[in-house]
Amino acid sequence: MTMPPPLRLLMDRAPTPIGSMLVVCDEAGSLRALDWEEYEPRMLRLLRLHYGVNGYVLEPASDPFGRTTAMQTYLRGDVSVIDSLPVATAGTPFQREVWRALRDIPAGATTSYGQLAQRIGRPKAVRAVGMANGANPIGVVVPCHRVVGANASLTGYGGGLERKQWLLDHERRHASRGTTRPPTR
Repeated sequence: MTMPPPLRLLMDRAPTPIGSMLVVCDEAGSLRALDWEEYEPRMLRLLRLHYGVNGYVLEPASDPFGRTTAMQTYLRGDVSVIDSLPVATAGTPFQREVWRALRDIPAGATTSYGQLAQRIGRPKAVRAVGMANGANPIGVVVPCHRVVGANASLTGYGGGLERKQWLLDHERRHASRGTTRPPTR
């Protein structure tokens, strides 16, 4: 039995106002991972979990498919630019369901884990929703930072609470420019 060739992933590093960002996409231009440079080991671990140790090859690239430019545009204030970016993830069907629901949270808004569980029709799956949120490989674009505690307090964010607060404040300041609904797939 012949093994399929590994998935070719292209990675760029980009400076941003809140730290160096890692942008990873596949050859079709879909985002596969997005993280902060100081969390690169976590990102690589998630890629291994999703695609296997030998299931992908990560190559340096300069602004693959304009995804880095799109992220910099988002960070300059056009928060709706991330709504139309294509994403592709492995993950379980449940995780992908949670990640699709995250993309439905409008920029500048927040929701709780319980509300997100309700939204996907699994009101008792609050803890599982939290776990799926934490396993999201495409931060910011799949906006796990928009999920807060039941009392609206900031809760864990893989990029750090200061960065989460910055992202939420940034989106609230710029969401009035008009946002489009993200594609759900």
